Amino acid sequence: MNKKQERIHLLERQIERLRKRIDIVELRSNWYSWVRVAIFLGGLALAILAFFFVNRWAGAALAFVAIVIFAIVARFHSRIERSLVRHRLMAHIKATQIARIRLDWEAIPAAPSTEVLVEHPFEVDLDIGGARSVHQLLNTAVSREGSQRLRDWLLSTKPDLQTIRQRQTLVRELTPLTLFRDKLLMNSLLASRRASEQLEGKRLLLWLDMQSQSASLLPLLLGASALSGVTIVLLLLNVFLGFPYYWPLSILATLALFFSTAHLRGDLFGDSYYLRDGFATLSTVFEYLEHYPYGRQQHLKKLCEPFFVEHAHSPSVLLKRTARIASASTLKNNGILWLIVNAFVPWDAYCAYRLNQYKAQVAARLPTWLDVWFELEALCSLASFAYLNPEYSLPDVVPATELTRHEVFSARDLGHPLIPLEKKVTNSFAIEKLGEIVIITGSNMSGKSTFLRTLGVNLCLAYAGGPVNATMLHTMLFRIFTCIRVSDSVTDGYSYFYAEVRRLKALLVALAQDEQLPLFFLIDEIFKGTNNRERLIGSRSYVRNLVGRNCVGLISTHDLELVHLADILPEVSNHHFREDVFGGRMVFDYVLRDGPSPTTNALKIMQMEGLPIEENDES
Repeated sequence: MNKKQERIHLLERQIERLRKRIDIVELRSNWYSWVRVAIFLGGLALAILAFFFVNRWAGAALAFVAIVIFAIVARFHSRIERSLVRHRLMAHIKATQIARIRLDWEAIPAAPSTEVLVEHPFEVDLDIGGARSVHQLLNTAVSREGSQRLRDWLLSTKPDLQTIRQRQTLVRELTPLTLFRDKLLMNSLLASRRASEQLEGKRLLLWLDMQSQSASLLPLLLGASALSGVTIVLLLLNVFLGFPYYWPLSILATLALFFSTAHLRGDLFGDSYYLRDGFATLSTVFEYLEHYPYGRQQHLKKLCEPFFVEHAHSPSVLLKRTARIASASTLKNNGILWLIVNAFVPWDAYCAYRLNQYKAQVAARLPTWLDVWFELEALCSLASFAYLNPEYSLPDVVPATELTRHEVFSARDLGHPLIPLEKKVTNSFAIEKLGEIVIITGSNMSGKSTFLRTLGVNLCLAYAGGPVNATMLHTMLFRIFTCIRVSDSVTDGYSYFYAEVRRLKALLVALAQDEQLPLFFLIDEIFKGTNNRERLIGSRSYVRNLVGRNCVGLISTHDLELVHLADILPEVSNHHFREDVFGGRMVFDYVLRDGPSPTTNALKIMQMEGLPIEENDES
């Protein structure tokens, strides 16, 4: 049993324990449901009997007792229901983790739909975005912004060494913290289930930004307080000292101010409830990060510091304050009492003033909290990927100044994360210095294109700060550029060959840019859209233009004549994949070997599929 199988076995045991616990909690929940029904019906029957056969007060007392008992049982039942939801969510999370290990795409949640950038240097060629992509495999973020942040990391065209090392440090801390990551994901899922759409942090921010444009309510509060004070003083003077009835005039002035300034206070009831409910949705996540015991995880603690460093303005404190204002604003539902209270005290003015203060406090801190949460979601995606693939490793990314005794790129046991383990073949590979080009030859279906994608995908993972599918990967910083999955465009009027030429031209333009980072390029089947003679001439010229420049790269080709460039250009080297035929069947081992390919297989494939082949055709 390898490490990955051990991880699957561990997750399956955890799911089994969770399911046993779910069965127990479901039985308890069902029992409480029947108890509630019994209390309701029994209490109702006893109250009716007491009402008719004893007296009305006995009936009322029994009804009251039944309601109290019912409320207590309902509260315990709601706790059990919440526990049941959490257990089911946790079982779902564990099952999804197994699906990610097994590459069971039907069970892996789709990432939020985002348009694939066709002109991006490598997104389409390396399957970074879209369905069944690297992003979908890694992404565990619930928020759209957290998912997009992870995607941006994978698509970075200018990797930064300090940023990569910071992310690697956090990924190292987060990888063993399975309970922290699972509970954060569970709380995020609970929050998203309560929201009308995906977690509405950005919408709440926009609303708060609009609200911040309203005028200050302090002058209104002071004016209303002064009038209320005058009213109370005049009333007391009238009651105790026989002072004339001036206090009704003061009440009229108070009510006139109250109604004339309604537009300044706004919709107190609606605003307070929107702030409370919108913030409460996010607070499910925020309070978990606020109260988590970080212990020795100093880098994680530093990242999450904004949630607890200001205790007086922490998420839990602000949520309680906004809830109090929301409760106070419900007075408006009782119209007569609402008018009487506001006639004597500045109730709405005070509530609106305090609500504005809480809006400002939330607005000042929410962008930071959201940013940390989005960052943490992306980091947890990388850490979960590392945990689910224990044979992967964090790469060694170094600046060019530290390459005196190392190759610019070297990897051991390099594989593709989108290939199932039972079908995966890993290879070791290295490039010694800038300016070198490797020509990959081999038969059809021998693994050339997959190997190019393997290199590119692992570089993307390395520069995102995550683990790579290798036991060791050492690389300097590169800009990645690929020309692998070129397609023609009927709508734009491009032929396949012209689309390929445009892509290869874009590579040269990128190489000519005044950039400090060298280019790591991957070209599959160069100039395959034209005839043999012109393909060979164009390929030779293109390779000559690349060697010795601020780049390294690999070019795959079927043209065995192109391998002779290694005889005249010391920067060019050859590697190949090969196949064998056993019992009329073509077998590939997908192992990268030194030197040019000694075989071709196009005629073999045609012959095996029953196409006519003229062995002596020299036309």
